[in-house]
Amino acid sequence: MKGKYHVMVQNKRLRYEFDIKRNITIIRGDSATGKTTLYAMISLAARMGESSGVDIQCDKKCRTLEGPDWKLVLPTLHDHIIFLDEDDHFLKTTEFAGMVKTSDNYFVIITREDLPNLPYSVEEIYGIHAAGKYHDMKRVFNAFYHLYRVEELSEKISPEEVIVEDSNAGYEFFGHVCRARRISCVSAGGKSRLIDALRGSERENVLVIADGASIGPEMNELFQYMKVHSHVRCYLPESFEWLILRSGLIDGNEVKDILQHPQDFIESQEYFSWERFFTNVLIRYTENTYLQYTKHKLNDTYLHDRSVQMISNAMERVLE
Repeated sequence: MKGKYHVMVQNKRLRYEFDIKRNITIIRGDSATGKTTLYAMISLAARMGESSGVDIQCDKKCRTLEGPDWKLVLPTLHDHIIFLDEDDHFLKTTEFAGMVKTSDNYFVIITREDLPNLPYSVEEIYGIHAAGKYHDMKRVFNAFYHLYRVEELSEKISPEEVIVEDSNAGYEFFGHVCRARRISCVSAGGKSRLIDALRGSERENVLVIADGASIGPEMNELFQYMKVHSHVRCYLPESFEWLILRSGLIDGNEVKDILQHPQDFIESQEYFSWERFFTNVLIRYTENTYLQYTKHKLNDTYLHDRSVQMISNAMERVLE
């Protein structure tokens, strides 16, 4: 399943309207914010149809998944948008994550907990708020909003240290850039170790660089840390490979089309996260060229002045 889908769920009193464009979407928030009501409406419509009083409008079928037989039901569903609630204890299991990885469905998960087995994007973590009322003053319109505003997290600072999520090609590039600017650069050794790296830093201003496409499970803890430590900022591009593609180093109309609306190209059953897709695109477009890319060892061409400048420009000069 791929593409962007508009979903409208409504009854006589409430209306929810939102877009889904990735295989995993997270809805968070405190009690009484409408999360459970949304789930209940979709569940009721799936069980009772038109007699439920709930109208669901979407180009894909929407339904819930719950109960002990979820393992039997999920493999029978294809091209659905599946809603799940935090009361379903299987959400945090490796078995569920493995089935999501190979599924051709989209999943909308309503939970206040982090789900470390699933690589979801910081861009697809939402809260729900009431955006207004219709003229009859009875039906309340509910919309999604981004829980973390990436542009605010990456507010520019002059970092004394850069902490990079991984230790592969991205770390090689950012390490090179930082050395030229006499900035310390360290690898956290994985996204789950970013907080430990931050706690171990003794620098005044610290910039964290991580893959936004999969940082979702760590985002809550990272955000809470930033609220207390104002000297920390985050730069969260989709991935390092996405940055290279965005830089213009690899020319071509198809690459531009992919970057403008990636959801139309990314098959959820094939790519667990968008980071993997962008890596595949970059490898494919640079194969047998001077820009040939491998994730584990960075091609020296990407460290030449022109390449560094173009990729830095794609970062909107975050490190300047």
